Amino acid sequence: MKRTTTTLAALMMAGTAIVSGLSGCATSSNPAPVTYSSVPPGDAASYGTIDSIQIVQVGSGTSGVGAVTGGLVGALLGNQIGSGGGRTAATVAGAAGGALVGNKVEADRNQPHDTYQISIRMDNGDYRIVNQDNIYDLRPGNRVRLVDGRVYRY
Repeated sequence: MKRTTTTLAALMMAGTAIVSGLSGCATSSNPAPVTYSSVPPGDAASYGTIDSIQIVQVGSGTSGVGAVTGGLVGALLGNQIGSGGGRTAATVAGAAGGALVGNKVEADRNQPHDTYQISIRMDNGDYRIVNQDNIYDLRPGNRVRLVDGRVYRY
């Protein structure tokens, strides 16, 4: 009993570490700005004028990683139950249930959503594209400052 409890606890911790590690790779709510220049950004590079603002959809549903991870964790947990034919049935049921749950968790985390893609003509001639969740009062033609990957009007 002690060994089964210890094994179960270790498997749950490993599954949690795998899922949390994968979820960190899944999406980013604030993607890094894209630059089309090899010139390092200086003081002039942080100011510019908005060329255009478009609404784009980001997020892609599932990649299958959640289902595979959930299936593995479910199979490992199911294998701890019963013996003989019952153990095999529990392993299969655990794998199927884990795969369904893992896929659902991944799909919920990667729901497609709209974001604003802001194209900026920088004062030094570079062009940058920044994705933000909101634009507040930004409009094409506004003078802006780029700070830590976010666009602010000044």
